[in-house]
Amino acid sequence: MTVIVRDLRPEVPADVEGFVRVRRLALPFMVSTPRSVVHDLVRTHPDARFRQLVAEEDGEIIGTAQVGLAHESPEPGRGFVNVYVHPGRTRRGAGSLLTRVGEEHLSAHGATRVYAWVLDGPDNRGFAERHGYRASRSAHFLRLDLADGTLPPLQAPPPGVELRTAADFADDPRPLFELDAETTADEPSDVGAEITDYEAWIEETWRHPLLDTGLSTVAVVDGRPAAFTAARTDGATRYSSGMTGTARAFRGRGLAKLAKNDSLHRARAAGYREAFTGNDSGNGPMLAINEWFGYEICATEVRHVRTLG
Repeated sequence: MTVIVRDLRPEVPADVEGFVRVRRLALPFMVSTPRSVVHDLVRTHPDARFRQLVAEEDGEIIGTAQVGLAHESPEPGRGFVNVYVHPGRTRRGAGSLLTRVGEEHLSAHGATRVYAWVLDGPDNRGFAERHGYRASRSAHFLRLDLADGTLPPLQAPPPGVELRTAADFADDPRPLFELDAETTADEPSDVGAEITDYEAWIEETWRHPLLDTGLSTVAVVDGRPAAFTAARTDGATRYSSGMTGTARAFRGRGLAKLAKNDSLHRARAAGYREAFTGNDSGNGPMLAINEWFGYEICATEVRHVRTLG
């Protein structure tokens, strides 16, 4: 039995479905669909040099990797390779081969430091260490039972604050782009991001098939979007918070909590049964908000980094 690594073929349904299947088995806390996988591949900015790789054994996809440059980072030469292998198909060399092909691609395009998310378990961390990666910061996956759990009661917005949906900005989403860019710049991370390309944001984020603009809530103060939570869904039962944040001038007023509570209530009413989110382990304020909603940590990933060359 021979394992080979190749690029995902977005025009081949079996490829895309195999990619999604492996990711769901290895990382069940992430929401993805075949449409979202194809969108990520064909709509990501060319400067990212983005590739989706698959490891194949006897015609079966047993591993995946997402590889690219952090082209929005103010620091050049930053790249990422995130490898996930079917839990029942480990120790066949798929992870090592995916990592090597990904690193070679990044090196060829000028990357000098490569970052990888690794599930916080002895086998996964040991794999990363054997391949020259050292541990950095960590982040938690959190899950909330929308079907049987109890959400905090809805609260009326304070005077001067209006709750709207992202769909209300369909004719001109630029105010949401500006809010997303400001909050992303302040998000804890090893690799900073400066979102400046509006057209790229439209293609990659606003038109992403997982984004549910009708369930994404925006807190508006004096006509200006001040806080938001972006809802991503699989269109069936699974809901995920893509991003939640507040503009700097409006922080400390509970607006993000207000927006997220509204979104979660409407998601439950729409039939979604599970809600997922992710938090940097050092982001105490956001972790406290999610605990208030009833989220529980269900897994942890550790960011690892390796210097190339």
